[in-house]
Amino acid sequence: MKADVLFKIIGSDFYTGVPDSQLRALCDCLIDRYGIDGRHHIIAANEGNSVGIAAGYHMATGKIPVVYMQNSGEGNVINPVASLLNEKVYAIPMFFIIGWRGEPGIHDEPQHIYQGEVTVRLLDDMGIDYYIIGSETSEEEVQSAMDRFKTILSEGHQAAFVVRKGALTYEKKVKYSNDHILKREEVIKKVVEHSAGNVIISTTGKASRELFEIREQKNNGHENDFLTVGSMGHSSSIALGIALSKPDERVWCIDGDGAVLMHMGAMAVIGASAPKKFVHIVINNGAHESVGGMPTVAGKTDFVKIAYACGYSYAVRVKSLDELETALSNASEYEGTCFIEVLAAIGSRSDLGRPTTTPLENKRGFMMRLSSQ
Repeated sequence: MKADVLFKIIGSDFYTGVPDSQLRALCDCLIDRYGIDGRHHIIAANEGNSVGIAAGYHMATGKIPVVYMQNSGEGNVINPVASLLNEKVYAIPMFFIIGWRGEPGIHDEPQHIYQGEVTVRLLDDMGIDYYIIGSETSEEEVQSAMDRFKTILSEGHQAAFVVRKGALTYEKKVKYSNDHILKREEVIKKVVEHSAGNVIISTTGKASRELFEIREQKNNGHENDFLTVGSMGHSSSIALGIALSKPDERVWCIDGDGAVLMHMGAMAVIGASAPKKFVHIVINNGAHESVGGMPTVAGKTDFVKIAYACGYSYAVRVKSLDELETALSNASEYEGTCFIEVLAAIGSRSDLGRPTTTPLENKRGFMMRLSSQ
């Protein structure tokens, strides 16, 4: 189905959400139509944030908002759906579009398998009626489902379209880019060089894939690295838990701007905890690159000021290789809580692979490494 046809059938003029690769066609359609203008389209920090924004829109206008997300975001919306939207509370109508990663029977990465199994079950548990859209679903079938949902929505309930892989298309490809020069992979290579046997916790998406391949290229083992393949936004919290439990270890966290924004309260906890050998690196390309490249608000966010305000004792922004070398060299010996924001370009190698070890193998090797110290 064409994304612009789906847009017309739904009939809403307000969308907010977190991008998903299986909804790339819809995301491109929204950017092409609205950009991120605030009045019609907002890319939120996380899916719960989207629900709050959408609830405010409904109360201000009386209209039905749309929240889009990957199914991994269902966990972030359970609280506001149950305690804000539900008919036993405020009965706020809302429409969801959910990309179905890890659908049973469809090959996907390990972090999506269980989430895929429980996707529609969670909707059932939350009392959200839904219709599944696949590549063979007709416009008439989608229109019929939407007509049925209109009654549900008018009564203060919620409804959803669950979108299978390859179900949506959009004729115009939107290209996302910025003016930065550094490539994320070369940044991670420098981190590997300067971390010299320390542990690294890497964030969800291409950063972890690139770290794995860099180790392979160098014929290194992977025992020093924990690849946070799921749970977007939580790599810095994992790193903090390790740093506080192993105070003599220097702990490096390779993070992304979208991930930091998703759960930015973690920075306040890190700053207050003040681990003495903690290096938090945020590679900021202003985009949700791993799911298509749609922009984040990180281009308008001063992470260095936020880090200092949260209690980090050293914080710097870099945009060149020389500046990066200096910052990493300082961080490798600094006794305190460090923050390095690296302004980077959007893009990765077309032949970038995925880890060839399983998450369980990664965890076991990493825990053995930590227990040896």
